Amino acid sequence: MKKVLPVLTLVLGLIALWYVAAIPMNIKEVLTQAERDGATITPASAQERRDLSNLSLVLQNPGQIGQSWSTKRPILPAPHRVVAELYDSTIHEELTGRRGIVRSGTLSNRSLIYHGLVTLSATALGFAIGATLGIALAIGIVHSRVMDMSVMPWAIISQTIPIVALAPMIIVVLYSIGVQGLLPKAIISAYLSFFPVVVGMVKGLRSPDHMQMDLMRTYNAGQTTVLSKLRLPSSVPYLFASLKIAIAASLVGAIVGELPVQKGGLGARMLAGSYYGQMEQIWAALFMAAALAATLVWAISAAERATLKKMGMAQ
Repeated sequence: MKKVLPVLTLVLGLIALWYVAAIPMNIKEVLTQAERDGATITPASAQERRDLSNLSLVLQNPGQIGQSWSTKRPILPAPHRVVAELYDSTIHEELTGRRGIVRSGTLSNRSLIYHGLVTLSATALGFAIGATLGIALAIGIVHSRVMDMSVMPWAIISQTIPIVALAPMIIVVLYSIGVQGLLPKAIISAYLSFFPVVVGMVKGLRSPDHMQMDLMRTYNAGQTTVLSKLRLPSSVPYLFASLKIAIAASLVGAIVGELPVQKGGLGARMLAGSYYGQMEQIWAALFMAAALAATLVWAISAAERATLKKMGMAQ
């Protein structure tokens, strides 16, 4: 209970703040709709309302506050509207929708479950590629000073390129050589996920102290033996810490990679919502992405606990 209460208090506080913020954000749309319905609005002129701040409009029209949480086209939808959209685009769509799994036998392409699985596929593949490349590059950097001096700076520089600008370029180039579908999005995910793994693994592989390294030299151990018996076991905690960051970065990369493709996925869902002004759809996709990220990080944490327990390492 001591752990749950602070988290619950924070969540309730954020929800309350969300409801309060929705009032000034949506007030102009609310007043416009109320004027069309024949209500008396202050000020009466649309031009005067446009020039006033949102907070002033709220103070002058307190009777319209309640409508800010239920307007049809909100700028900031209220939390209960987002929850309703989540339910409609997952459970309700799959159980009662014409394209849902109950009636068609397959997931509906209007369902967030379907789009979440599309994003998850690209995330998993990109994470696997990025983590493998990151571990391999870290081993090379630790054992080769030339690679450390030449490759590591380029790896750092690569992360300064905005992924929003780079993703369309990758998609177009790969499309021109016939590479389509899941792989381009996975490459973008791998691009974002490999760097945290490189940094964490380099730190972990270099974590054994001089006494441990001297002991291995006393045993006349070669580089391969030192790597397998000392460096890799010592790097496991660092590896899992970097994998948690990498899996979240991989999810972001998959979502960004879906924006130019627009063939399914949470990124395409968000973009479609922005095209048609469906803010509830955007927020629902955001919450689905957050839930997916939390699940993936939890899975990495569970693997970490099991691995460290098997290795006899205290957490």
